[in-house]
Amino acid sequence: MATLPNPLPRLAADPSGRSLGLGLPLGRLIDETEDGPWHEPLLWHAEYTASSGAWTALGGRAARVGLLPVLVEVGGGQGGPEEWQLMPGEVSYPGDHDAAELLAEYWADAIEEPDDLDETIAPFDETWPDLAPAPASLPADPDRRAAETADALLDEGSWFKDPRLALVPARRSADIPAAIGWTGSLNYENDVARLCAVLRSWEDRFGIRVVALGFDRLVVSVAAPPATQEAAEAVAAEHFAFCPDNITQGHHETLREYAEHAVLGQRVWSFWWD
Repeated sequence: MATLPNPLPRLAADPSGRSLGLGLPLGRLIDETEDGPWHEPLLWHAEYTASSGAWTALGGRAARVGLLPVLVEVGGGQGGPEEWQLMPGEVSYPGDHDAAELLAEYWADAIEEPDDLDETIAPFDETWPDLAPAPASLPADPDRRAAETADALLDEGSWFKDPRLALVPARRSADIPAAIGWTGSLNYENDVARLCAVLRSWEDRFGIRVVALGFDRLVVSVAAPPATQEAAEAVAAEHFAFCPDNITQGHHETLREYAEHAVLGQRVWSFWWD
């Protein structure tokens, strides 16, 4: 996929990143993929557990040199990014895909699964309902909301066992999974750039930022969450197409219930693929 020049190779000779104006803590460069070492580092992550304030302290400076922050889970059962079977060589470019077309395709596939389809996807039917409208404005700065969300997740302590602050060379936050060849959605979508195209659309409409990645989990912050049940249901339809497991294998068994409890007014959206 098309990328900006990668600043990470400079960290091999300059681990602190002082030449980039960063002043990094002790960390490691990750270039391991499913097929062996990649030709350049895919990401850097700190050696120690992230704490509240780490995102703000480093994220803004890193973004100015083309490195975007994200939390990565290294304490899960599948280990950290060096063990995630990254596949950057199999990824296309997010900008080559249309989010509306993709979601319509995903919706058609997703509605084949539930036995009680009518109840699961109400108030919608089998016809793809189209993209949810964007709010009139963003009530919060997306990057500030991302930093606040990262701090809240770290303070809460229940989301991750051992989160580390990572830096990824990417044009925009929505592209982070594609930039590293993340395979957390492989059982559903084997080209993560297609999912990143949807993330780009959410970035444009709702001010999302990719805040955290685990082996098979993706967490985003939301600057403009839906403020009404109707708007939340429209977004929930997109979530169902994007990640059916959120509903078919989640805590909320219907789209309407999911919209009420996981979308309406929620500043964090989380996705998990079986």
